[in-house]
Amino acid sequence: RDVFVVTDRRIIDFDKQGATGKKMSIKSIYLDSIVGVEAETAGAGIDDSEITIRYITTPYHKAHSLSMDSRKFEFPKKYDITNLYNHLQQIAYDNYVRINQ
Repeated sequence: RDVFVVTDRRIIDFDKQGATGKKMSIKSIYLDSIVGVEAETAGAGIDDSEITIRYITTPYHKAHSLSMDSRKFEFPKKYDITNLYNHLQQIAYDNYVRINQ
């Protein structure tokens, strides 16, 4: 029921809530705020793969006090998350270098 879309500037997360799925939360995560990415591949049994993104929520990334948040995205066992993880990890690394210059 949940969907996310990756554009050239942000990740748009559509999170359907409740038993009927009529209530929906929509959240944007700007790619230039991503500073960390973790992946967990599916194991044996009913486990799903997961990618967790850590991102800055304060508008000024070089502020003395940063606010951070994270979001976990789950994928079916059959989905290979390697390419998505590599892409997001490169974005996180580039942002880390840019922010700390």
